[in-house]
Amino acid sequence: MASSTILLSPPNLQYSLSSRNSLFFSPAFTALRRTVLPSSSSSSYSLAPKSLSISASSSSSSSSSSSSSSRALEALIFDCDGVILESEHLHRQAYNDAFSHFNVRCPSSSSSSDDEPLNWSLEFYDVLQNQIGGGKPKMRWYFKEHGWPTSTIFQNPPEDDSNRAKLIDTLQDWKTERYKQIIKSGTVKPRPGVLRLMDEAKAAGKKLAVCSAATKSSVILCLENLIGLDRFHGLDCFLAGDDVKEKKPDPSIYITAAKKLGVSESNCLVVEDSVIGLQAATGAGMSCVITYTSSTADQDFKEAIAIYPDLGDVRFSDLESLLQDVVVTK
Repeated sequence: MASSTILLSPPNLQYSLSSRNSLFFSPAFTALRRTVLPSSSSSSYSLAPKSLSISASSSSSSSSSSSSSSRALEALIFDCDGVILESEHLHRQAYNDAFSHFNVRCPSSSSSSDDEPLNWSLEFYDVLQNQIGGGKPKMRWYFKEHGWPTSTIFQNPPEDDSNRAKLIDTLQDWKTERYKQIIKSGTVKPRPGVLRLMDEAKAAGKKLAVCSAATKSSVILCLENLIGLDRFHGLDCFLAGDDVKEKKPDPSIYITAAKKLGVSESNCLVVEDSVIGLQAATGAGMSCVITYTSSTADQDFKEAIAIYPDLGDVRFSDLESLLQDVVVTK
């Protein structure tokens, strides 16, 4: 029987337990104990102040034949974009600057017109970046859906795989350089609590890693400018989208990180901001906490063991306690 603790903070979040009983969680953190029940078991629900307890009863043979152990936090792994910095609006700006620079125009896109190059709106990009990880996959999906564009790279829409790959590579390279310029401007700051948690994890003798779906050059620049050279070079593992074949939500990047760190996936705790990252972490067998952004606050994070608006008031000891409460059934 596996259990976990979820801290929920977005307002107006409702859990309906029955036709007669529903819970509304306030913006203040509310703890919820969730127990995953075997298909053959029955369940009962009991309410307590600021918590919901779900208990399960199953056959005596089932309970006697199983044993469980808690997890120990050995490695803390951060995503970069959205976790270390709120970066999605910066990425969107860089993409739109690239589309403008190369006069990218799609034949059937509502995001461009005969007079204007392609421009991804805030509302559209919020959806796109939460469904497709990585810059090149985003553009490839978009052009497949809306038609391959004309541009100053190719006067006519590219028709073969080689030229389509060249188009995307050129746009991504220029976009990455533009993003670097924005990061170097000195106006971008890390999200609250991130640096302190990194320092506390290292002070506690734990492994520390960053795993991002973005290109390696852009992530390195972000980390050097936002967490500083000492913290960056002190990481026990650093992986970017270039280092694995499949992007999040595929779990490859986190499975690879666990191997490089030399720890069990079950003893890793991942900090993510989106459901894509959450799926990658849980798919690797890791527990995950969410620090959501304005563009991900409404996503379904039910598989996370905790949800925070930011990490400003979260201590490393809090994360250790969360992971210890996750019971692994053997």
